[in-house]
Amino acid sequence: MTDEGNPSADAGVLITFEGGEGAGKTTHIRFLAKALEELGYSVLMLREPGGTELGEALRTLVLDPSLAPVSPRCEMLIYEAARAQLVDEVIRPALEAGKIVLCDRFTDSTEAYQGFGRGIDRGQIQSANLFAADGLVPDATLLLRCEGAAEGLVRATHHGTADRLEQAGIDFHQRVQLGFDQMRQESGGRIRLVDTSGPKSLTAAQVFSALADVIPALADPRTFDEDYFAVLDVRSHG
Repeated sequence: MTDEGNPSADAGVLITFEGGEGAGKTTHIRFLAKALEELGYSVLMLREPGGTELGEALRTLVLDPSLAPVSPRCEMLIYEAARAQLVDEVIRPALEAGKIVLCDRFTDSTEAYQGFGRGIDRGQIQSANLFAADGLVPDATLLLRCEGAAEGLVRATHHGTADRLEQAGIDFHQRVQLGFDQMRQESGGRIRLVDTSGPKSLTAAQVFSALADVIPALADPRTFDEDYFAVLDVRSHG
C-alpha cells in the first residue's frame, strides 16, 4: 500500500475486530470490506475460530453447549490450534499477496476470554498466542463496545439461542470487558475503542476514522460522507 492510501500489492494489512458479545463486529466488518473493495483493494474477511475446514470444525466443537464443562486450558488450546491453522493456511499467504485481511477476533480475544475471563495466566496465553500466530501482530485492532456486557448478551442471544461462551454468565462477560479495557490501555495505540451504542451509521464513521492512519483513503470526505454511512440506518429500519 502506498503512502497515499491507494491499492498496492507490496504489503498486506491485518485489521482485527474485538469486543464482547453482541458488539456488532459482523455488521461493521462487512460494511468496511465493501467500502475497501469499492476503492480497489483485495479484501479477505475471516472469523476466529474458523476460516479453514479444520478451524470451522473446531469452532463447532468449542462453542457447543452440550459439551460443557470444558477445561479452561483445553478451551484455550482449541482456540490456539484453530488460529495456527488459519495463520498458516490463509492469513499469511493473503498478506504476502497484498490483501487487506479483516478478522473477527484474534489473539486479543484469547487473552480477554481465557485470561481475564477464565483466569489463565496472561503470560502463558501471550506465549501461546505468539506461537499460534507465528509472531503475527495486527496492524490495527478495533475494540467495539456497546452499552455494557449485559446489553451485549441481550443483543447476541435475542434469537433465542446461545453458544457455550454466551452461556458463561454475566460475571464472566464483565471480566472479559474489563480485560479488553486493560489490554487497550497497554496496547500503545494498536487497540482503538469504537462505541457501538448509537446509530450504525455513526459507528461505521468511527470505524473508518479509527483506521485512517492505516488506510488513509478511508478519511476522504469526498467518498465517505454522511450519505454513504446513512444506508446502514436505512437497512436497520427497513
